[in-house]
Amino acid sequence: MVVTEAAPGFILSVSGLAREAAIAAGPGIRVLAAGGQRLPGLIEAAIAQGAAGILSFGIAGGLDPALPPGTAILAEAVIAGGERWAADAAWRERLAARLPDARLGDLAGVDLPVMTQADKQALASATRALAVDMESHIATRLAATHGLPFAALRVICDPAGRTIPPAAVAGMREDGGTDLGAILLALLRAPGQLPAMMRLAGDARTALGVLARCRRALDANLMAPRAFST
Repeated sequence: MVVTEAAPGFILSVSGLAREAAIAAGPGIRVLAAGGQRLPGLIEAAIAQGAAGILSFGIAGGLDPALPPGTAILAEAVIAGGERWAADAAWRERLAARLPDARLGDLAGVDLPVMTQADKQALASATRALAVDMESHIATRLAATHGLPFAALRVICDPAGRTIPPAAVAGMREDGGTDLGAILLALLRAPGQLPAMMRLAGDARTALGVLARCRRALDANLMAPRAFST
């Protein structure tokens, strides 16, 4: 788990990976990297401590086959469990003004990784979302419950036409870190996954690089809710 401190009125940036949280960090931003059943409670605690808005920030799986790794997406809404939560339009517009190449569209939220090309196609057909992640639906639901603005910036890592190797999921930790030992053990048991793991590592470098460039372009504009609440 990664949590940083910030004075009341901060933006809470929610990610699944510690690497994503490190990119989001900055003045007035409290970053949180966690997954699984721990995430809702951690978000609730941050809201109680004075969060002024919630941002879902990180990489995502592609659902639109036209979008390659490194495509930045600003969410219009998040879809999960038959519900659709709209993102704050004013916040999204302020982010989009600094990120003219970002695509606007919906994100799908899931509790478990979407591994295969077939599962991605099915989710895309059901939601018409551009990408999928495992944090946005939790973050937006709690933002709506507490009347806080919500935005999401996600960058596609694994594209729609690619299946995620099981070794990648074996290395996921609920504290946002990566269990390298678990990945190596999975590869030893099924070494045929290695080419797919290498492709995924390359996609991840591309996606995280774009995410970092987006963060630099946004700078203090990540604090948009303060600006449109005055």
